[in-house]
Amino acid sequence: MDLLRFAPRSTPRKVVGATDHVVIVGAGLAGLSAAMRLAGAGRKVTVIEREAVPGGRAGLISDSGFAFDTGPTVLTMPDLIADCFDALGERMEDWLELTPVSPLYRTFFPDGSQLDVHSDTKLMAAELEKVIGRQEADGYLAYVDFVEKLYRYEIKDFIDRNIDTPFDLLTANLMKLISIGGFRKLAPKVEQYLKDPRTQRIYSFQAMYAGLSPYDALAIYAVIAYMDSVAGVFFPKGGMHALPRAMAAAAEKHGVTFKYGTSVGRVEHHNGRATAVITDSGERIEADSFVLNPDLPVAYRDLLGVNPLSLKRLKYSPSCFLLLAGSSNHYSKIAHHNIHFGHQWQGVFTELIDKKKLMSDPSILVTNPTRSDPSLAPDGKDIYYVLFPTPNLDADIDWRKETPRYRDEVVRTLEARGYVGFGSGIEVEHITTPLEWEQRGMERGAPFAAAHSFVQTGPFRPGNMWGENVVFTGSGTQPGVGVPMVLISGRLAAERITGIDRSYASRAWR
Repeated sequence: MDLLRFAPRSTPRKVVGATDHVVIVGAGLAGLSAAMRLAGAGRKVTVIEREAVPGGRAGLISDSGFAFDTGPTVLTMPDLIADCFDALGERMEDWLELTPVSPLYRTFFPDGSQLDVHSDTKLMAAELEKVIGRQEADGYLAYVDFVEKLYRYEIKDFIDRNIDTPFDLLTANLMKLISIGGFRKLAPKVEQYLKDPRTQRIYSFQAMYAGLSPYDALAIYAVIAYMDSVAGVFFPKGGMHALPRAMAAAAEKHGVTFKYGTSVGRVEHHNGRATAVITDSGERIEADSFVLNPDLPVAYRDLLGVNPLSLKRLKYSPSCFLLLAGSSNHYSKIAHHNIHFGHQWQGVFTELIDKKKLMSDPSILVTNPTRSDPSLAPDGKDIYYVLFPTPNLDADIDWRKETPRYRDEVVRTLEARGYVGFGSGIEVEHITTPLEWEQRGMERGAPFAAAHSFVQTGPFRPGNMWGENVVFTGSGTQPGVGVPMVLISGRLAAERITGIDRSYASRAWR
């Protein structure tokens, strides 16, 4: 352990030169997080967004009185949202109303059993004891202790921090992570505590958010299970899109200029220094520093006109087929978030990731946001957000031909799993396939970006700087995928411009 004192630690890189005016391309959550931090630090900030509204992947479709969220539906770690508002001297509660979701998930299994997942550990232990037995409840409590330690050891040193070299990982917390088995495979680590296949699935499926099978992911990614299944899941009044709307409104109050409906064609640069962005209409907008929020390969290739070999070698996460349905049907047995597990488990990951085939027996997520906020649909109607994991566009699947057939299969699967008459109840629907994800700017049609394999995480994940004054933000760069991570990514991008704020202490540092 004493050797750590002598390990070389780098001072995080900063952009070179003036930083008075910063242009941010993209008003996704990461771009908004960066904008709020930069405005709070006294910079002039201009945000350029091609859509008419902020949000990026957290977009909105309004159709016939239904308000559909188009991106993430599981919101965790509200402290990280509050951090963004803190940077402006604002209170999150004045801009955004968050309600805890209870249960976090309702899980359904092919044997007909179901389990409600709670963040309250006493309530969850009681649920497990009732459905499975006391031994499983005790194993769950021991697992909670494990993931809480993971979070404490990871958050400051490995997540909420710019990492430039592998030497930056050499901290006392790295030794602690090793000692508790953080670098073992996730599935065997979960099985160390939980013996029932149902609970094993509940506390390991989160690996999919990292683009990996639980059998391939490292145990350090159990920190995702901490973020939702222990720290809690929340839902904003007005839907998930209320989050970027609130962030943009607060930023605008503090002087950030938003140019909506404006696409950036390229970033003008000479000898590694960016000088301006050129919009598709030909407008030239100069600035001192630039933050690029598009998916990382897109930012490099389409905006900077470069294509580093390191990006060509990236392995991407699976994609998903998303059905947004406005329906006249109501299903009383479900909760806000519902996971329907198939009969198979390990085998379907082999199909999805290794063989790049559609799952023969998928596990699926069904979110019913109108259960928490009925105002998102006309009176008496409901919204269903149905997500089926699929391979990304590396697979040999022609989605132009496959979409109608697979849409009908999705409906049949839902009806077989208890959603009686689902198809006939649909009044409005919107479908997103890997092809549409790609058209929205996501490389390989993968909304979860580059997979979090060991060689694509931490300092091995693509860095967030290019040249003298270009900074990247979002899920494709550090620290990674998911709403909490991209909010942090925005902060890390801002720090590359402003330098380290020694007074910073996140509300999430527990």
